[in-house]
Parts: sequence; structure tokens; C-alpha cells
Amino acid sequence: MNIVIAPDSYKGSLTAVEVGTIIQKAFLSEFPHANIEVVPMADGGEGTLDAFMYAIGGERFSVEVTGPLGSKIATKYGVLEDGKTVVIEMAKIAGLPMVPPEKRDPYKTTSYGIGEIIIHAMEKGYRQFIIGLGGSATNDGGLGMLQALGVTFIDGNGETVKPFGEFVKKVAKVDFSSLHPLVKECQFQIASDVDNPLCGERGASHVFGPQKGATPHQVFELDKALDHYANVIEKEIGKSYKNVKGAGAAGGLGYAFLLLGGKMMSGSRIVAEVTQLEEKIKQADWVITGEGQSDFQTLYGKVPSYVAAISRQYGAKPILISGSLGTGYEQLYEQFVSCYSIASGPMSLEQCIKQAKELLFTQAKNVARLIRAASV
Repeated sequence: MNIVIAPDSYKGSLTAVEVGTIIQKAFLSEFPHANIEVVPMADGGEGTLDAFMYAIGGERFSVEVTGPLGSKIATKYGVLEDGKTVVIEMAKIAGLPMVPPEKRDPYKTTSYGIGEIIIHAMEKGYRQFIIGLGGSATNDGGLGMLQALGVTFIDGNGETVKPFGEFVKKVAKVDFSSLHPLVKECQFQIASDVDNPLCGERGASHVFGPQKGATPHQVFELDKALDHYANVIEKEIGKSYKNVKGAGAAGGLGYAFLLLGGKMMSGSRIVAEVTQLEEKIKQADWVITGEGQSDFQTLYGKVPSYVAAISRQYGAKPILISGSLGTGYEQLYEQFVSCYSIASGPMSLEQCIKQAKELLFTQAKNVARLIRAASV
């Protein structure tokens, strides 16, 4: 029997690698001679770097860069085993979990560290980048990153604009001639499953600003600021990107990468292509996937839905094991043979997180036993 285990992380609890290896251990206890392969997945957010490193290997580089609040942090980026492709995970540089809840305020956060890491990698000779945009704490339209890469932003007084969300509205002039010369040699694949434009009701500020700490007033002001910012830039370059799908990803960082010639792609698709998930599923009888919580939104391009679609294409039977099943999860039966929550009874979220490893192992073992019984 061939089994592929391709889960996303259980956010705030278990990494995709941990989820995959726990399920693998449970299945091996029931199918000791089965061919069981773990392919950790991600959608461009938390766990993207780990998923690549586990699946295909590579090297990690430690760097000190500017964190989301402007102070220096220690973080890492990866270079895949091909020796050419750099993987940068936004969540490890300016991620929302890096900002304490009481300090979450998109006026006070910056994407500057992303640009610093790109420069570090470019100066080592790398030119191919995969950028995971999920889980950001920022809403600066990529102002900080572009400044780190050398782009000049000037306010109405002729002063350099500070690289934080509250100063986006002050941009009066932009000069791309000062952009780091190596950037033009680079290719950026943008891993994001967000298709929001930069501005408007579906834009970065309105949709994602509140979860980053923005008040209703700030949401309005941030959206207006990003629109102004984009108008200044687009008047200068003679092209418009603010309404392109994905421009609103990571508080507008998607927009900044579009300005640099970046190519927007589904995060799940990029991870799947690099890890050769499709080739592995072609040989599979069963495919196990999951995420922290599955509900009707899972159908809208999230990792489990993507994995299930590939599975059905090749006749493999997909099963979902998630931390919990939420509103409208019944719709998932259209894609999965069956769906499971790891909760063994009434319990709080805190209890589930604390006992996640044990609960996941037990539920995965139950699923494996059912498959074994059905196979007799």
C-alpha cells in the first residue's frame, strides 16, 4: 500500500513536519510494511521554509535584520538543494506572531527586513527567489522593503519617508533609479493564496488590517494611504498594478513585488511543484492531509483542498484530519472520503493545543485501523 501524508501546519500548535511525522508514525503502527511518504505542505505562510527544507533539502542561513517593530531580530532564510533558489518566509521576518498582541498596530510595523534579506542573498550570488507572503504583521504596501532595496521615497518637505505603515500617506515622490542594481537580475516567485487587490473593500487594509490590530478609523486611513501611495508610484513608472490579484497580499507587499516584476502564484501550487507532490500522489492509494481548522473556507484554495484535488485527479482517496472542523465543514465531503477532528471529546482550544500530539496520533491510528479493516 502506498500512502502520501501532505498536511499543512496546525497553526499555533504543530508544524506541518510535526503533523506529517505523527500521522506517519500512527499509520506505520497499523501498516508496518506500507510505503508511507511525508510531504509537508504550506500556502506561503507559516511553515513554508520548513516544508521545502524537509521535502527536498537545502541550506539555511542565519541573518540579523529589521523585525516588524523596527528592532533587530535573528532569523533565517533557505537555499534549496539546487543551490540556486532562495526561500524567504515573510512570517519569520515580519510575521504577526512576532508582535505581542498589545503592540499590534499596522501604523507601527514595517517590511524593511524582507529587503535586507534579499540583499544578503543577492550579494551571495543568488538570483532566484520564492517569497512566502502569508502571516504578515504589516500594512505598509512594501514601502519598507523597497526602501531597504534602495528605492527613494520623499515626503512633501523633501525628507526621506520613514519605513512604517503610518508614513505611507506621506509619500510625495518616488525614485526607482536608486534601486539596488542586482534586483533587476532577480526572479521573484510570490507564494500567496490571497487574490485581494491593494485597495478598496477587498483590499489589504479592509480585509486584513483588523487582524493586525487596526482600528476601524485606521482601516479607512490605511486604505486611503495605500491608494495615494500607489498613485504616486504609478504616475512615476507609467504602469498600474494596484488592482492586480494578489497586490493586497501581506499588507501590500504583494504590490511591491509586482513592481519588481514578481510573478504571483498559488502558494500551495509552488510548494507542491517544488516538492513534486503530484508525482508522489500518482502512485498513492490513500492521501492524508489536514490543517488547524477546516470549514467551508477550506474549499477556497487552502492546502487540504489543493491536495484533495490532485488526489482525485489520479484516483487516490483523500482523507482530512484537522485540529477541528468548523462551520460548513459538511461541504468538504465533496472533496474528501471522510473528515476528522482530533478532539476526542468536549474540550477547550487551549486543551486541544496542549494535547495536540497525543490527540493527533490517536485519531490517525483510528483512521489507519479503519482503512486496514476496509482493505481486508
